[in-house]
Amino acid sequence: MTSQKKNILSGVFWNSVQVLINKSFAFIIKLVLARILFPEEFGLVGMAVVFTSFVGIFNDLGFGAALIQKKETKLKEAHFNTAFWTGVIWSLIIFQLMVFVVSPFAASFYDEPILAQIIPVLSLSILSGPINLVHKAKLYRSLKFKQIAFIENVSSVTSGVFALVLALMGAGVWSLVLNSLTTFIIAVPLYFRATYWLPKFQWSEKAFKEIFGFGVYTMGTGLANNVINKVDYLLIGKLLSASALGAYTLAFVLTDTFRSQLMSIMNKVMYPIYGKTQDDKSSMKRYYLNVVKYNSLVVNPLMGILFVLAQPIIFNFFGAKWSETVEPLQIISISVIFHMMVNSNTVLIRGMGKAKLEFLIQLFKALFLFLPAISIGVYYYGIVGAAYAILFNKIASVIIAQIYLKKLVDISFGELLDSLKVTLLSLLVSISMGEFLFHYLNLNFVITGILMLASYLIIVWMMMGSELKAQYSEIRMKKSFSYK
Repeated sequence: MTSQKKNILSGVFWNSVQVLINKSFAFIIKLVLARILFPEEFGLVGMAVVFTSFVGIFNDLGFGAALIQKKETKLKEAHFNTAFWTGVIWSLIIFQLMVFVVSPFAASFYDEPILAQIIPVLSLSILSGPINLVHKAKLYRSLKFKQIAFIENVSSVTSGVFALVLALMGAGVWSLVLNSLTTFIIAVPLYFRATYWLPKFQWSEKAFKEIFGFGVYTMGTGLANNVINKVDYLLIGKLLSASALGAYTLAFVLTDTFRSQLMSIMNKVMYPIYGKTQDDKSSMKRYYLNVVKYNSLVVNPLMGILFVLAQPIIFNFFGAKWSETVEPLQIISISVIFHMMVNSNTVLIRGMGKAKLEFLIQLFKALFLFLPAISIGVYYYGIVGAAYAILFNKIASVIIAQIYLKKLVDISFGELLDSLKVTLLSLLVSISMGEFLFHYLNLNFVITGILMLASYLIIVWMMMGSELKAQYSEIRMKKSFSYK
């Protein structure tokens, strides 16, 4: 097995461990909190996150992505020190703006006075971003995914338990707020311990220009992505209510948020890999198609189950108070299936060093596709209209991404469909079976879900069982090799 392939398999394994323990635990905690709390409380945090997320994009300055992508021969210690001190000073300025400008504005904008208290507390995490930035970049560059998984798991599990205890004690919305803050606080000393890197009092104008020149486009991409990901929250919170935003948020937690957590397994591994192989187009093409295939293989059956069984899942697990979530949940689950067709295209483009192109693509989608669609959708049709706008954006993203992938790494639409033929056929059979069993035979929703998943897995195994066994054998070889 080649060294690069061993790095990928090792990264996938440890990122899988991280997601299963860290992200899955955080996901479950949110679901438990949804059971305890009310849509209005989720909506208040959603309103606050709209503002904190935008400021968080500017706080990063894109330095982390620049440090990871930069070639080893061109990276000096001055780059790390410059990134650290620039980030610390900049984050202190941003924090002051959050406390004295953004917080009162958000409270007035939504007419929710409590946001003036929530946003400053959430903004404390801004200070930890640049402190962890260099340590995380060093670990990613060294492909030390095991250490990253350990840190993320410990911080997530500890903060999740803390939030759950607060919710049970009646802390309400503050259980959600402090959950986010505690995660960052716990992670800071763990990252320092993982790298033993300490900043020196060094700042280089040349190093700043080199990392900012790349990072500014990454930051711009993050801003455009945030418009796509958060403007619906902004409009729903302003035009509708905190309760409607809470219902919409739960639909996202169960679908698109879940999708992004699973995708992070591969994407965190592949970004540094793409950076290291950016001159080998054939390898990048092969890696990308496999990433799309295996991410889709995992995510799609779950989206199919949510599409068919949204109503009984919401009513039985969360209660009738979340009834508004059902229809948006079904629509967004379909949008995720489309998203999976191009689920790591921006990571590939950035890994090739084309941060400017990535930024322009995302900016175009944000300004000319998503903003008009989400504005019309929310204004006329509420959270259901917002969900349809999401679906429209995902379909458009498939078309746009495919145009550039063809130019950059010669991936045709036919090749993309060929890599996805197993999961799409299995998904179609699974959904058809679910619709028939639940809606026509009135079978119990739990049994229906199990049979849907079973039918999906059987077809997948029939069509690509030998490939999966080969992959499993290679992973076992990698584990055996690492223990020697």
